[in-house]
Amino acid sequence: MTDIGFAPEEIDTATPTRKARLKWVVAVRDTLAPGQAANAAICVAAATMPWVDGLLGPDAKDADGTVHPGLPWTGCSIVAADAATLREIRAKAAAHEQTFVADMPAVGQAVRVYDEYLDAVSRTPVDELDYAAVGIVGPRNKVDRIIRSLPLF
Repeated sequence: MTDIGFAPEEIDTATPTRKARLKWVVAVRDTLAPGQAANAAICVAAATMPWVDGLLGPDAKDADGTVHPGLPWTGCSIVAADAATLREIRAKAAAHEQTFVADMPAVGQAVRVYDEYLDAVSRTPVDELDYAAVGIVGPRNKVDRIIRSLPLF
């Protein structure tokens, strides 16, 4: 696992998301159809959760006692970017030790057999991969510099 995340004592669900030390952003390819964009963002989020401690808040219980699993207490912004910008975002985020990167190469949506995905990715240099989405978690100021002023998806 990574050293990126929140220690239990840092989790403060009573404060605004903008005050959290870390920021979580998923940049999605701006040309994807809505279903593909949602799929890419969800896949990147699923890949992030096991690696970054403390993103989920506690479970919520409604008035009837039904438990609803915890959601990201820090929030997660979904922004749009073109193919070149996604590559740039991934490269810049990966260059920072304090930033976690989860990505979804576009080939992940083109094949239906995971081994075919693994094979395709293994034959492509990182700077030649096309991405459907790139997720980053890191210090707020670094993430803001990497994402710049990309529009919300």
